[in-house]
Amino acid sequence: MSQKDYYKVLGVSKSATGAEIKTAYRKLAMKYHPDHSKGDKNAEEMFKTISEAYAVLSDKEKRQQYDTFGSDGFHQRYSQEDIFRNVDLGDILREFGFGGKGMRFSFGGPLGGHQRRPAPVKGSDLVYELPLTLREVASGANKTVTFQHQGRNENISVTIPPGMITGKKLRLAGKGEQSGYGGPAGDLYIQSRVIPDSVFTAEEHDLNTTVTIRLSESLLGTQVAVPTIEGGELSLKIPPGTRHKTRMRLAGHGLPKMKGSTRGDLYVTVLLDIPSKLNPEQKRLVKKMAAVGM
Repeated sequence: MSQKDYYKVLGVSKSATGAEIKTAYRKLAMKYHPDHSKGDKNAEEMFKTISEAYAVLSDKEKRQQYDTFGSDGFHQRYSQEDIFRNVDLGDILREFGFGGKGMRFSFGGPLGGHQRRPAPVKGSDLVYELPLTLREVASGANKTVTFQHQGRNENISVTIPPGMITGKKLRLAGKGEQSGYGGPAGDLYIQSRVIPDSVFTAEEHDLNTTVTIRLSESLLGTQVAVPTIEGGELSLKIPPGTRHKTRMRLAGHGLPKMKGSTRGDLYVTVLLDIPSKLNPEQKRLVKKMAAVGM
């Protein structure tokens, strides 16, 4: 059941109201209830499935946990006993003449099944957003993280591997909230957020920067120095006739990737510095160029 989408099971959208969820369950329960399907094992299993979906989505707290952590994460926190605890579908089922008085769920669902010990419920996970510079993403870093845990400040030293671009996470097992049901503690996730840089911008593992050249260099070609994220320089050849905002690629000089030895690319946008005013000599030369068709 952990791989099923409860919303799809009931045929409702993720924004469905409680009334819409209840109506959808009524319709499906009428179709698949064992008293109606008369021994159809597939229908019995489907009835268990829709009942489980309704038990979660009709409960505000369970639904919020399901929406937050997804199906797999939800089932790490809730056993079958937790899902059906205090669930009574009698009011709905009696509308169809199925009885259902005091119909509560055990581990086997509404149709019975053997009892088994519930799996321990894991504590909630925590997410800490960690600001990183592009240079820290490029080379890695050692950071001290201070966060609120169990009502007090806690410091943890974290090694940030190279390539931890925005949105990437590190998992620190057992550093989340304690379980209220005797289970293991949740995990702490360190999530990267890259802060703006004065020289580079990043798109995933690719970097972007700019260089500015004069009009004469655009026409005749030139060689320019391009900064790297590590603090060095690369020599870039600008061919004759390069236009304003031409984008050039330096392969393998972007950010490293967390897994593997590959890197992104460095893209250089060439900007032309067009003077707003010309001195007499510059005007004479431009007029001479115009006279010969340039």
